[in-house]
Amino acid sequence: MNYSCMGLNKLCFLLSVIFCTLILLLIPQFHSRWKSHHHLLPAFNGKCEKNYTLQQLQPMDSKLSSEIIAHFEANENPEKWRDYSLDTGISHLEFENLQTNSSNPLESVLKNLSLSVSNSEKEILELKEIFIAVKTTRKYHKTRLDLLIKTWISRAKQQTYIFTDWEDEELRQIAGSQVINTNCSSVHTRQALCCKMAVEYDKFIESSKKWFCHVDDDNYVNLSALHRLLAAFSHSQDVYLGRPSLDHPIEAADRVRSDGSTSVKFWFATGGAGFCISRGLALKMSPWASMGNFINTAEKMRLPDDCTIGYIIEGLLEVKLLHTSLFHSHLENLQRLPSILKQVTLSYGGPENQRNIVSLGGIFSLQQDPTRFRSLHCLLHPDTAWCPAGTKL
Repeated sequence: MNYSCMGLNKLCFLLSVIFCTLILLLIPQFHSRWKSHHHLLPAFNGKCEKNYTLQQLQPMDSKLSSEIIAHFEANENPEKWRDYSLDTGISHLEFENLQTNSSNPLESVLKNLSLSVSNSEKEILELKEIFIAVKTTRKYHKTRLDLLIKTWISRAKQQTYIFTDWEDEELRQIAGSQVINTNCSSVHTRQALCCKMAVEYDKFIESSKKWFCHVDDDNYVNLSALHRLLAAFSHSQDVYLGRPSLDHPIEAADRVRSDGSTSVKFWFATGGAGFCISRGLALKMSPWASMGNFINTAEKMRLPDDCTIGYIIEGLLEVKLLHTSLFHSHLENLQRLPSILKQVTLSYGGPENQRNIVSLGGIFSLQQDPTRFRSLHCLLHPDTAWCPAGTKL
C-alpha cells in the first residue's frame, strides 16, 4: 500500500513538471500574438512627407499666417490660402513648405490617414456677406464721400454702410438706410473716433454678415481683391487682417486688467489703411466692445479707436494681427506701389501732400482726377458709364 502511494506521488510530480515546462515554452508565443494584435494599425507620429506637421486643433498660428500672407502677396494666388488655413474640425495643418506643388496639402495628409474632407467644409464667401463700414464726417460728405459713392461704393451699395456724425438729407436720398448717423461728435478726438467705432461694431454684430471691414473716407476698396482675400479664410476662425502704421508693437499701461501698474504690448492695424475682422473673432470681442463697452475700454486704456481694437484682439484675446501689405493709407509713399490693381485698399495724400497718389496714367488728367481714384476705378470697372470708351486693364 505504501509502495503504491509513493509511486502515485512520483507520477503526479512528474506530470506537474511536464505541464509547467509546456506552459513556459508556450508563453513567448502567446506574448508575440498579443503584441501583434495590440498594434493592428501603425502608429502615426505626426510627421508627413514634404515637411507637413499635423497638430491638434488650435487657433491659426500667427507665424504660419504671416508666411501664408507673404506667400500669397508674392505669388498673387489667393485661392491657395484656403488650402493652407483650412480648419476641418479634426486637425490643423502647419504648412512649413510653401513651395510644394500639392494643391491641397491638408487634404493629402487626411487622405493618407484614411480620412476625408468634404466640400461642405470649404467655405464659400459671397461679396454680400462682407460688412464694409466707411467712417466719415460732415465736412467730407461733398468731397471725399461723394467720390467714393461714384466709384467703388456704386459696386457694393448693399454691403457698404456709411457712418457719419450729421443727418445729411441729400446723402440720405442717395444712400438711404445705408447711412448711419452715429450722433457722435464731429470733432477729431479720441472720444469721437471711438464713439463711431462702437456704433460700427454694434451694427455689424446686429447684421448676419460674416466679415467686418473698416475703412476711412479716403480709401478706395478693390472689391474683387477684398473678396479673394477674405474667401481664403473661414469667418468662424479668429482672423484680424490689416497693416500696422508702425514697425514695432506699441506698449501701453493695462488699465483694464489691472490698475495700470503693468503694461501690455500689442500690434494694431491702422484704421487709415483699413482692416478686417472675422465674425467669430468679433463675437469674442463682445465683453469689451458691445453696447458701449468699446468706449469704456478705450477710455480706460486712453487709446484711439484702431489702437483699442488691437488691444482687445491682441492684448486681451491673444489673437495675433495678420500683417499684410495689401492695405494702404495716405501715410505711405503711394507712388511706388507695385501691382496697383491687385491691392485691397488704396488712398491719397491730404492737402499737405497732394503729390502722394498712386501712379496711374492714360485715363484722366491730374486736374480731372487729382486722387487717381476715378482712373483706378475705370481700369478695374471699364463698363462704368462715365469711363472713357475703350478703357482696358
